[in-house]
Amino acid sequence: PLMHVIAAKAVAFKEALSPQFKEYQSQILKNAAAMAKTLQDKGFRIVSGGTDNHLMLVDLRGKGITGKEAEGALEEAAITVNKNMIPFDPQKPFIASGIRIGTPAITTRGMKEAEMVAIGEMIARVLEDSSNAKVKKEVAAQVKALCERFPLYPQLQRECAG
Repeated sequence: PLMHVIAAKAVAFKEALSPQFKEYQSQILKNAAAMAKTLQDKGFRIVSGGTDNHLMLVDLRGKGITGKEAEGALEEAAITVNKNMIPFDPQKPFIASGIRIGTPAITTRGMKEAEMVAIGEMIARVLEDSSNAKVKKEVAAQVKALCERFPLYPQLQRECAG
């Protein structure tokens, strides 16, 4: 056993025992549920009918867009998702019929259910009109504003600012 690996595991286990970590994990689940519901309300099918963990798999077949196309359109709108195969996917893996969306990274920024609804609406807006450059530009501006409201490492930014 490598000592640095043992030390890293000890730190991770200690953190996992904290009430803050439990709260963080709980928020990740609430956020995923809120986003999944928003997408369902916008007519997207979530594989398995919803989510009970940190991610969701969205079946795009009913929307006339592939996972690869959706991944690219959302990337242009500053939203990162992964194209992903769905059960019994008729598409090849490089194309895929779905996208996978996770909530840990945005939860780490401090976002909660209200922001998940907003992000779900942004995703739906882009995917409903994926070739519209104006829509993607507007959504990218919304994403930028949201990220500015919920910066990464706010404590570090305050310390560096002065």
